[in-house]
Amino acid sequence: MAIGWKLHGDGKTPPPGEVVRPDERLSWPRTAGIGAQHVVAMFGATFVFPIVMGLDPNLAIMMSGVATILFLLIVGGRVPSYLGTSASFVGAVAAVRAAGGSSAEVTGAILVAGLVLAAVGLLIHFLGPAVIHAVFPPVVTGAVVMLIGFNLAPVVANVYWPQDQWVALLTLTFAVLCAVLLRGFWARIAILLALVFGFALSWLLDKTAGQITSALPGQNLRDAAGEACPQEGTYCVATSFPHDRVNFDGVKAADWFGFPDLHGPDFKTSAILLALPAVIALIAENTGHVKAVAAMTGDDLDPVLGRAIAADGVGTALASAVGGSPTTTYAENIGVMAATRIYSTAAYYIAAVVAILFGLCPKFGALVAATPGGVLGGITVVLYGMIGLLGAKIWIENRVDFADPVNLVPVAAGIILAIGNVTLTITDDFPLQGIALGTIALLVGYHVLNAIAGTRRGPDTGAGVIAPAETEIGGPVRRPTTE
Repeated sequence: MAIGWKLHGDGKTPPPGEVVRPDERLSWPRTAGIGAQHVVAMFGATFVFPIVMGLDPNLAIMMSGVATILFLLIVGGRVPSYLGTSASFVGAVAAVRAAGGSSAEVTGAILVAGLVLAAVGLLIHFLGPAVIHAVFPPVVTGAVVMLIGFNLAPVVANVYWPQDQWVALLTLTFAVLCAVLLRGFWARIAILLALVFGFALSWLLDKTAGQITSALPGQNLRDAAGEACPQEGTYCVATSFPHDRVNFDGVKAADWFGFPDLHGPDFKTSAILLALPAVIALIAENTGHVKAVAAMTGDDLDPVLGRAIAADGVGTALASAVGGSPTTTYAENIGVMAATRIYSTAAYYIAAVVAILFGLCPKFGALVAATPGGVLGGITVVLYGMIGLLGAKIWIENRVDFADPVNLVPVAAGIILAIGNVTLTITDDFPLQGIALGTIALLVGYHVLNAIAGTRRGPDTGAGVIAPAETEIGGPVRRPTTE
């Protein structure tokens, strides 16, 4: 099934405990409301990361919608996901820019990485999901999902929350109360309601309490001497200044209709080599996201895992071919599904179409981009936490034994490396950081320890086969060993 959905029940809010499956939908107005939540969830990162990489944010928004539709078609509608701008390439792009690389060289390097990712996905598809299960058993997939979610915590703590801590706290409280106290459909759009509440509260405070003093990313940039500087970086940082919580200047200045600027890629070997390591993170990220969706929906998504990874690669290659940003399945939107328990791909098609329209209408894009940072701070606390806890859900359902040091030690190390955003500088131009470093440490540590332990593990050692009769969704809990 690629397009076409069954109406879930009467199209109204499902009873408590029920879910709306990927091939189902609610009434179109309700589905549009869920789609709006997905737009809100993806918009901040999808809009900001291109700016950080020096690429056109409106083009990124538009191509994210195109890539999402392409993704849903390639996976046959079985994996509800949104493809937003990937952060995995930010470090590589910064290195390319520092070496004097142009936007064409940046997008050329990303395009090659996207093609490599697509090739890996095809390999997985034809060799079978056992290839991934051998590399990503449940203990690893759970950890990858967890570190992807919790790695986003510094974004809340360092970027959104400090912009307006009290609005963030009140928005968070409102979201929690809506999710717990409201019933039916209203409870399932708690995130969207919290966004509207936070936006209205921020506007009201501007009118009654006046401006707030805080730092905004990319604004009021100062160097160590307090002098204005042109580009945010190590020695040029955003500093606090008085400002309105809600600023509509960008909305007023933006045109109603405008096609984003396109440019072709340029291929430079040094830039390509810097971008290729991001493929490792994207394989792990996509696998973790598909596993998270499988855990939520209860579906066996292994048969389409290779297609999902390949589809992300195709989306990245297509977007960068016209000058856009790299794409990846978005953890933020998985958080929305976790909150709503509505997995309908119809909502994602609506979100994708809206994103394309946003890309063609700078004024609407500017309106969503005007969402106060404090509001995003309150919302993302809930969303990012839910993503991380989905990893724990995978562990619990597969009865992963953390008395086994083969499970415990690499997982503990990998999660801390990712959450702490630790950087390992291989060379001046090749750093491994955060999710990429944590994932590699986790994978290498687990498989090396697994090989060293070998046949010495047994049921009486705390390191034996865990729940040998159990199976993960689509695969074994643990590869059996002999004594």
